[in-house]
Amino acid sequence: MTGSELSGPELTGPEPTGPGLTGLNLTGSKLNAYKLTGLKLTGFKLNAHKLTGLKLTGLIVVVLALGGLALATMSCSGSGDEVYMFSFFRGNGEDGLHLAWSEDGYRWEALNGNRSFLKPEAGRDRLMRDPCIIRGGDGLFHMVWTVSWEEKGIGYARSADLVNWSGQKYIPVMEHELEARNCWAPELFFDEERDRYIIYWSTTIPGRFPETDSTEKRDWNHRIYYVTTKDFESFSETRLLYDPGFNCIDAVIARDDGSYFMVLKDETLFPEVCKDLHIAFSKSPTEGWGKASGPITGHWVEGPTIMRIDGKWIVYFDRYREKKMGAITSGDLENWTDISDSISFPPGTRHGTAFRVNREVLDNIRKITSESPY
Repeated sequence: MTGSELSGPELTGPEPTGPGLTGLNLTGSKLNAYKLTGLKLTGFKLNAHKLTGLKLTGLIVVVLALGGLALATMSCSGSGDEVYMFSFFRGNGEDGLHLAWSEDGYRWEALNGNRSFLKPEAGRDRLMRDPCIIRGGDGLFHMVWTVSWEEKGIGYARSADLVNWSGQKYIPVMEHELEARNCWAPELFFDEERDRYIIYWSTTIPGRFPETDSTEKRDWNHRIYYVTTKDFESFSETRLLYDPGFNCIDAVIARDDGSYFMVLKDETLFPEVCKDLHIAFSKSPTEGWGKASGPITGHWVEGPTIMRIDGKWIVYFDRYREKKMGAITSGDLENWTDISDSISFPPGTRHGTAFRVNREVLDNIRKITSESPY
Protein backbone atom coordinates (compact mmCIF):
# COMPACT_ATOMS: atom_id res chain seq x y z
CA MET A 1 0.00 0.00 0.00
CA THR A 2 1.71 3.17 -1.17
CA GLY A 3 0.44 6.69 -0.63
CA SER A 4 -3.02 5.43 0.33
CA GLU A 5 -5.36 7.01 2.83
CA LEU A 6 -7.86 5.27 5.11
CA SER A 7 -10.29 7.59 6.84
CA GLY A 8 -12.50 6.56 9.73
CA PRO A 9 -12.74 2.75 9.52
CA GLU A 10 -12.39 0.35 12.41
CA LEU A 11 -9.73 -2.28 11.73
CA THR A 12 -10.14 -5.27 14.02
CA GLY A 13 -7.88 -8.23 14.46
CA PRO A 14 -6.05 -8.74 11.11
CA GLU A 15 -2.44 -9.77 11.10
CA PRO A 16 -0.41 -8.15 8.31
CA THR A 17 3.02 -9.75 8.20
CA GLY A 18 6.16 -8.56 6.53
CA PRO A 19 5.17 -6.00 3.86
CA GLY A 20 6.17 -2.37 3.85
CA LEU A 21 3.53 0.33 4.14
CA THR A 22 4.81 3.57 2.62
CA GLY A 23 3.22 6.97 2.99
CA LEU A 24 0.09 5.52 4.60
CA ASN A 25 -2.27 8.03 6.23
CA LEU A 26 -4.85 6.70 8.70
CA THR A 27 -7.07 9.53 9.89
CA GLY A 28 -9.61 9.11 12.68
CA SER A 29 -9.38 5.33 12.46
CA LYS A 30 -9.52 2.78 15.25
CA LEU A 31 -7.20 -0.20 15.30
CA ASN A 32 -8.49 -2.74 17.76
CA ALA A 33 -6.47 -5.76 18.96
CA TYR A 34 -4.22 -5.29 15.93
CA LYS A 35 -1.13 -7.44 15.50
CA LEU A 36 1.66 -6.21 13.23
CA THR A 37 4.55 -8.61 12.73
CA GLY A 38 7.82 -7.77 11.02
CA LEU A 39 6.21 -4.76 9.40
CA LYS A 40 8.10 -1.79 8.03
CA LEU A 41 6.19 1.49 8.16
CA THR A 42 7.75 4.37 6.23
CA GLY A 43 6.35 7.88 6.43
CA PHE A 44 3.43 6.49 8.39
CA LYS A 45 0.94 8.98 9.83
CA LEU A 46 -1.61 8.18 12.53
CA ASN A 47 -3.95 11.05 13.23
CA ALA A 48 -6.52 11.16 16.10
CA HIS A 49 -6.09 7.44 16.33
CA LYS A 50 -7.08 5.00 19.07
CA LEU A 51 -4.93 1.91 19.40
CA THR A 52 -6.24 -0.65 21.87
CA GLY A 53 -4.52 -3.93 22.69
CA LEU A 54 -1.99 -3.35 19.88
CA LYS A 55 0.89 -5.77 19.57
CA LEU A 56 3.82 -4.64 17.47
CA THR A 57 6.42 -7.36 16.98
CA GLY A 58 9.75 -6.77 15.27
CA LEU A 59 8.41 -3.51 13.88
CA ILE A 60 10.51 -0.91 12.07
CA VAL A 61 8.95 2.53 12.14
CA VAL A 62 10.50 5.27 10.00
CA VAL A 63 9.38 8.94 10.13
CA LEU A 64 6.34 8.16 12.25
CA ALA A 65 3.95 11.06 12.86
CA LEU A 66 1.49 10.71 15.72
CA GLY A 67 -1.31 13.24 16.10
CA GLY A 68 -3.80 13.08 18.99
CA LEU A 69 -2.93 9.44 19.60
CA ALA A 70 -4.32 7.37 22.47
CA LEU A 71 -2.14 4.36 23.24
CA ALA A 72 -3.03 1.30 25.28
CA THR A 73 -0.88 -1.82 25.76
CA MET A 74 1.38 -0.87 22.87
CA SER A 75 4.93 -2.10 22.54
CA CYS A 76 7.62 -1.83 19.85
CA SER A 77 10.54 -3.63 21.46
CA GLY A 78 10.93 -6.89 19.56
CA SER A 79 9.61 -10.42 19.75
CA GLY A 80 10.00 -10.79 23.52
CA ASP A 81 8.23 -7.55 24.39
CA GLU A 82 5.46 -8.96 26.59
CA VAL A 83 5.39 -11.10 29.71
CA TYR A 84 2.53 -12.51 31.74
CA MET A 85 1.55 -11.12 35.13
CA PHE A 86 -0.66 -12.63 37.83
CA SER A 87 -2.29 -10.68 40.68
CA PHE A 88 -3.30 -12.73 43.71
CA PHE A 89 -3.81 -12.75 47.46
CA ARG A 90 -2.55 -14.97 50.26
CA GLY A 91 -4.22 -16.20 53.44
CA ASN A 92 -7.44 -14.27 54.01
CA GLY A 93 -6.22 -11.22 52.09
CA GLU A 94 -5.07 -9.28 55.15
CA ASP A 95 -1.71 -8.18 53.74
CA GLY A 96 -2.96 -7.10 50.32
CA LEU A 97 -1.82 -7.41 46.71
CA HIS A 98 0.74 -9.93 45.52
CA LEU A 99 2.17 -10.24 42.02
CA ALA A 100 3.88 -13.01 40.06
CA TRP A 101 5.23 -13.10 36.51
CA SER A 102 5.91 -15.67 33.81
CA GLU A 103 7.57 -15.92 30.40
CA ASP A 104 5.35 -18.77 29.18
CA GLY A 105 2.20 -18.72 31.33
CA TYR A 106 3.14 -22.04 32.95
CA ARG A 107 5.96 -21.33 35.40
CA TRP A 108 5.21 -18.35 37.64
CA GLU A 109 7.63 -16.55 39.97
CA ALA A 110 6.70 -14.21 42.81
CA LEU A 111 7.79 -10.58 42.68
CA ASN A 112 8.97 -8.48 45.63
CA GLY A 113 9.94 -11.61 47.54
CA ASN A 114 6.25 -12.62 47.60
CA ARG A 115 5.58 -9.61 49.82
CA SER A 116 2.59 -7.34 49.40
CA PHE A 117 2.64 -4.43 46.93
CA LEU A 118 -0.39 -2.69 48.45
CA LYS A 119 -1.94 -2.91 51.91
CA PRO A 120 -5.78 -2.93 51.97
CA GLU A 121 -7.50 0.18 53.33
CA ALA A 122 -10.99 0.14 51.80
CA GLY A 123 -14.03 -1.27 53.58
CA ARG A 124 -14.76 -2.18 57.15
CA ASP A 125 -12.71 -5.39 57.33
CA ARG A 126 -9.85 -4.08 55.17
CA LEU A 127 -9.19 -7.23 53.19
CA MET A 128 -7.87 -7.50 49.65
CA ARG A 129 -9.14 -10.81 48.33
CA ASP A 130 -9.57 -11.80 44.68
CA PRO A 131 -7.63 -8.84 43.21
CA CYS A 132 -8.54 -8.33 39.55
CA ILE A 133 -6.27 -6.12 37.44
CA ILE A 134 -6.72 -5.11 33.81
CA ARG A 135 -5.06 -2.50 31.65
CA GLY A 136 -7.69 -0.04 30.51
CA GLY A 137 -8.19 2.08 27.44
CA ASP A 138 -6.32 4.90 29.16
CA GLY A 139 -3.18 2.79 29.52
CA LEU A 140 -3.51 2.59 33.32
CA PHE A 141 -3.87 -0.54 35.42
CA HIS A 142 -7.25 -0.68 37.16
CA MET A 143 -7.89 -3.02 40.09
CA VAL A 144 -10.99 -4.15 41.99
CA TRP A 145 -11.14 -6.57 44.90
CA THR A 146 -13.24 -8.12 47.66
CA VAL A 147 -13.00 -5.96 50.79
CA SER A 148 -14.96 -8.18 53.19
CA TRP A 149 -16.93 -11.39 53.55
CA GLU A 150 -20.10 -9.44 54.32
CA GLU A 151 -20.08 -5.87 52.96
CA LYS A 152 -22.12 -4.30 50.17
CA GLY A 153 -19.27 -2.75 48.23
CA ILE A 154 -15.93 -3.45 46.60
CA GLY A 155 -12.48 -1.87 46.54
CA TYR A 156 -10.90 0.05 43.66
CA ALA A 157 -7.48 1.60 42.90
CA ARG A 158 -5.43 2.41 39.80
CA SER A 159 -1.75 2.53 38.93
CA ALA A 160 0.56 3.37 36.04
CA ASP A 161 3.23 0.85 37.03
CA LEU A 162 1.69 -1.73 39.45
CA VAL A 163 3.89 -0.37 42.25
CA ASN A 164 2.62 3.15 42.97
CA TRP A 165 -1.14 3.10 43.52
CA SER A 166 -3.83 5.75 43.83
CA GLY A 167 -5.84 6.17 46.98
CA GLN A 168 -8.18 3.26 47.55
CA LYS A 169 -11.89 3.72 47.03
CA TYR A 170 -14.87 1.83 48.42
CA ILE A 171 -17.57 1.51 45.73
CA PRO A 172 -20.99 0.75 47.31
CA VAL A 173 -22.39 -1.25 44.40
CA MET A 174 -25.06 -3.07 46.44
CA GLU A 175 -25.86 -0.55 49.19
CA HIS A 176 -29.26 0.09 47.57
CA GLU A 177 -30.29 -3.53 48.28
CA LEU A 178 -31.29 -3.60 51.96
CA GLU A 179 -31.07 -7.38 52.19
CA ALA A 180 -27.89 -7.86 50.18
CA ARG A 181 -25.35 -9.81 52.20
CA ASN A 182 -22.06 -9.47 50.34
CA CYS A 183 -20.06 -8.58 47.22
CA TRP A 184 -17.60 -11.29 46.28
CA ALA A 185 -14.85 -11.56 43.66
CA PRO A 186 -15.40 -8.42 41.54
CA GLU A 187 -13.96 -8.50 38.04
CA LEU A 188 -13.26 -5.86 35.40
CA PHE A 189 -13.85 -6.02 31.67
CA PHE A 190 -13.00 -3.16 29.31
CA ASP A 191 -15.72 -2.88 26.68
CA GLU A 192 -13.74 -1.42 23.78
CA GLU A 193 -16.75 -0.98 21.52
CA ARG A 194 -18.44 1.37 24.02
CA ASP A 195 -15.28 2.69 25.71
CA ARG A 196 -16.45 1.72 29.19
CA TYR A 197 -15.57 -0.59 32.05
CA ILE A 198 -17.89 -3.34 33.23
CA ILE A 199 -17.53 -4.27 36.89
CA TYR A 200 -19.24 -7.52 37.87
CA TRP A 201 -19.37 -9.64 41.02
CA SER A 202 -21.54 -12.14 42.94
CA THR A 203 -24.06 -11.24 45.66
CA THR A 204 -26.61 -13.10 47.78
CA ILE A 205 -29.98 -11.38 48.23
CA PRO A 206 -32.11 -13.66 50.46
CA GLY A 207 -35.38 -14.72 48.85
CA ARG A 208 -34.50 -13.35 45.40
CA PHE A 209 -33.98 -16.81 43.86
CA PRO A 210 -35.96 -19.12 46.17
CA GLU A 211 -35.59 -22.20 43.98
CA THR A 212 -31.92 -22.49 45.02
CA ASP A 213 -32.09 -21.00 48.53
CA SER A 214 -30.99 -24.20 50.32
CA THR A 215 -28.05 -25.20 48.14
CA GLU A 216 -25.29 -23.82 50.40
CA LYS A 217 -24.46 -23.32 54.06
CA ARG A 218 -25.94 -20.24 55.74
CA ASP A 219 -28.29 -19.91 52.75
CA TRP A 220 -25.68 -18.30 50.54
CA ASN A 221 -27.36 -18.10 47.13
CA HIS A 222 -25.44 -15.93 44.68
CA ARG A 223 -26.06 -14.50 41.25
CA ILE A 224 -23.86 -12.27 39.09
CA TYR A 225 -24.52 -8.48 39.03
CA TYR A 226 -22.81 -5.60 37.26
CA VAL A 227 -22.39 -1.83 36.83
CA THR A 228 -20.65 0.13 34.09
CA THR A 229 -18.44 3.21 34.32
CA LYS A 230 -16.19 5.31 32.12
CA ASP A 231 -14.19 7.00 34.88
CA PHE A 232 -14.70 5.09 38.18
CA GLU A 233 -16.40 8.20 39.52
CA SER A 234 -19.96 7.78 38.23
CA PHE A 235 -21.64 4.41 37.75
CA SER A 236 -24.72 2.96 36.10
CA GLU A 237 -27.50 1.37 38.10
CA THR A 238 -26.70 -2.13 39.35
CA ARG A 239 -28.27 -4.82 37.19
CA LEU A 240 -28.43 -8.60 37.11
CA LEU A 241 -25.82 -9.91 34.68
CA TYR A 242 -26.42 -13.66 34.78
CA ASP A 243 -28.75 -16.15 36.43
CA PRO A 244 -27.69 -19.61 35.24
CA GLY A 245 -30.33 -21.30 37.36
CA PHE A 246 -27.88 -22.31 40.09
CA ASN A 247 -26.00 -20.67 42.94
CA CYS A 248 -22.96 -19.12 41.21
CA ILE A 249 -19.86 -17.08 42.03
CA ASP A 250 -16.48 -16.14 40.53
CA ALA A 251 -17.51 -15.20 36.99
CA VAL A 252 -14.88 -14.02 34.51
CA ILE A 253 -15.53 -12.80 30.94
CA ALA A 254 -13.29 -12.91 27.87
CA ARG A 255 -13.77 -11.99 24.22
CA ASP A 256 -13.32 -14.53 21.45
CA ASP A 257 -13.42 -12.82 18.04
CA GLY A 258 -16.88 -11.22 17.83
CA SER A 259 -18.47 -13.02 20.77
CA TYR A 260 -17.93 -13.41 24.52
CA PHE A 261 -17.65 -16.26 26.96
CA MET A 262 -17.95 -16.46 30.71
CA VAL A 263 -16.38 -19.01 33.04
CA LEU A 264 -18.07 -19.24 36.44
CA LYS A 265 -18.35 -21.49 39.47
CA ASP A 266 -21.39 -23.53 40.44
CA GLU A 267 -21.38 -22.97 44.20
CA THR A 268 -23.95 -25.71 44.91
CA LEU A 269 -23.19 -27.86 47.96
CA PHE A 270 -26.58 -29.49 48.62
CA PRO A 271 -28.13 -31.93 47.82
CA GLU A 272 -25.08 -32.98 45.79
CA VAL A 273 -21.77 -31.16 45.73
CA CYS A 274 -20.81 -29.31 42.54
CA LYS A 275 -18.19 -26.63 43.33
CA ASP A 276 -16.96 -26.78 39.71
CA LEU A 277 -16.51 -24.48 36.73
CA HIS A 278 -18.86 -24.00 33.77
CA ILE A 279 -18.86 -21.88 30.60
CA ALA A 280 -21.54 -19.75 28.93
CA PHE A 281 -21.59 -17.68 25.73
CA SER A 282 -23.10 -14.41 24.52
CA LYS A 283 -22.91 -11.87 21.69
CA SER A 284 -22.82 -9.07 24.28
CA PRO A 285 -20.86 -8.76 27.53
CA THR A 286 -23.89 -7.47 29.47
CA GLU A 287 -26.88 -9.42 28.12
CA GLY A 288 -28.06 -12.49 26.28
CA TRP A 289 -25.97 -15.04 28.14
CA GLY A 290 -26.96 -18.57 27.15
CA LYS A 291 -27.34 -21.71 29.20
CA ALA A 292 -24.26 -22.72 31.15
CA SER A 293 -22.42 -25.82 30.00
CA GLY A 294 -21.83 -28.90 32.02
CA PRO A 295 -18.77 -28.89 34.32
CA ILE A 296 -15.40 -28.31 32.65
CA THR A 297 -13.39 -29.08 35.82
CA GLY A 298 -13.57 -31.41 38.78
CA HIS A 299 -15.11 -30.44 42.12
CA TRP A 300 -13.73 -28.05 44.75
CA VAL A 301 -12.22 -25.40 42.50
CA GLU A 302 -12.92 -21.66 42.23
CA GLY A 303 -11.51 -18.29 41.15
CA PRO A 304 -11.05 -18.82 37.39
CA THR A 305 -9.01 -16.42 35.28
CA ILE A 306 -8.48 -16.64 31.52
CA MET A 307 -5.47 -16.20 29.24
CA ARG A 308 -4.91 -16.98 25.56
CA ILE A 309 -1.44 -18.37 24.87
CA ASP A 310 -0.16 -19.71 21.54
CA GLY A 311 -3.66 -19.96 20.09
CA LYS A 312 -5.15 -21.86 23.03
CA TRP A 313 -7.24 -20.72 25.97
CA ILE A 314 -5.99 -21.43 29.48
CA VAL A 315 -8.27 -21.17 32.51
CA TYR A 316 -6.32 -21.01 35.78
CA PHE A 317 -8.19 -21.70 39.03
CA ASP A 318 -7.74 -22.07 42.77
CA ARG A 319 -7.84 -25.68 44.03
CA TYR A 320 -8.54 -24.28 47.45
CA ARG A 321 -8.91 -27.54 49.37
CA GLU A 322 -5.52 -28.68 48.10
CA LYS A 323 -3.98 -25.23 48.62
CA LYS A 324 -2.56 -25.03 45.10
CA MET A 325 -3.42 -23.74 41.65
CA GLY A 326 -4.78 -25.73 38.72
CA ALA A 327 -5.45 -25.10 35.03
CA ILE A 328 -7.25 -26.44 31.97
CA THR A 329 -6.72 -25.63 28.30
CA SER A 330 -8.77 -25.71 25.11
CA GLY A 331 -8.44 -24.73 21.48
CA ASP A 332 -12.18 -24.57 20.82
CA LEU A 333 -13.78 -23.74 24.23
CA GLU A 334 -15.58 -27.08 24.11
CA ASN A 335 -12.97 -29.77 24.69
CA TRP A 336 -10.82 -29.19 27.76
CA THR A 337 -7.61 -30.82 28.98
CA ASP A 338 -6.31 -30.57 32.53
CA ILE A 339 -2.74 -29.21 32.62
CA SER A 340 -2.47 -28.70 36.37
CA ASP A 341 0.66 -30.84 36.55
CA SER A 342 2.38 -28.56 34.02
CA ILE A 343 2.02 -25.29 35.94
CA SER A 344 3.71 -23.91 39.04
CA PHE A 345 2.82 -20.87 41.16
CA PRO A 346 4.38 -19.21 44.22
CA PRO A 347 3.47 -20.78 47.57
CA GLY A 348 0.18 -19.53 48.96
CA THR A 349 -1.24 -18.22 45.66
CA ARG A 350 -5.01 -17.71 45.87
CA HIS A 351 -7.71 -16.49 43.45
CA GLY A 352 -6.29 -13.85 41.11
CA THR A 353 -6.07 -12.55 37.54
CA ALA A 354 -3.71 -13.27 34.66
CA PHE A 355 -2.87 -10.40 32.29
CA ARG A 356 -0.15 -9.23 29.92
CA VAL A 357 2.27 -6.35 30.41
CA ASN A 358 5.14 -4.85 28.45
CA ARG A 359 8.49 -6.15 29.61
CA GLU A 360 9.40 -2.62 30.64
CA VAL A 361 6.71 -2.83 33.34
CA LEU A 362 8.33 -5.95 34.78
CA ASP A 363 11.80 -4.41 34.56
CA ASN A 364 10.60 -1.34 36.43
CA ILE A 365 9.00 -3.44 39.18
CA ARG A 366 12.24 -5.34 39.65
CA LYS A 367 14.20 -2.11 39.75
CA ILE A 368 11.93 -0.48 42.31
CA THR A 369 11.85 -3.57 44.52
CA SER A 370 15.62 -4.03 44.11
CA GLU A 371 15.28 -7.51 42.66
CA SER A 372 18.04 -8.97 40.53
CA PRO A 373 17.50 -9.34 36.76
CA TYR A 374 16.02 -12.51 35.38
